[in-house]
Amino acid sequence: MLQALLISNGLQGLEKYYVSSEQVQYTTCLITKDFDPDLRPYDLLVVPNGSDHVALLKIKDKVRDFLAAGRALVCCDGFFTAWVPGNQWVMDNARRTQDVRYAPGTDRHGLLAGLDLDQLNFSHGMSGWWACGYIEAAPGADVLLADTWQRPIVVLDEVSTPGRMLLTASGPLADVSRAGQPDSALVGLYRHFIHLLSTSTVPAHG
Repeated sequence: MLQALLISNGLQGLEKYYVSSEQVQYTTCLITKDFDPDLRPYDLLVVPNGSDHVALLKIKDKVRDFLAAGRALVCCDGFFTAWVPGNQWVMDNARRTQDVRYAPGTDRHGLLAGLDLDQLNFSHGMSGWWACGYIEAAPGADVLLADTWQRPIVVLDEVSTPGRMLLTASGPLADVSRAGQPDSALVGLYRHFIHLLSTSTVPAHG
């Protein structure tokens, strides 16, 4: 079973979005003024939508060491500080949301398999609803989804470090959707990544 550290800003109801299962066990870490978690006991670091990226910048060296040990990171929030190795989020709301569409790109692990991408393109008839920017992806990283202007929106980076990083431009990935639909596209993408990690060799804790 994967051991995951879930970063929390104290957002109400976060535990309803990340529910432990046979594949993953979550431990919540609240961001405080003394934020300095020990990442060594964990296989996966989860940084959800609405996280404090100033606090995460303070532990960027720990995150890099964590990934250097072959562990994994999910960041589904616009990381506006430079704490994610090899990649950077860029805010850009200059494009009309009604023009935004997402198209699949390189997907060697089948993370998009069976997902209804229209659920990402539209929410209640509105497009461009879940990404107010894009990712400057590391050279060689897989761009799973790109927007209308070929800018990376979802990136799987297996090249910047020995670990794996699944990064989104803001999409609120989770184990359980707010609407209670466990088969929604965002939930499906997250669960596919968890399955990938669960069926891969996980380094011993240390």
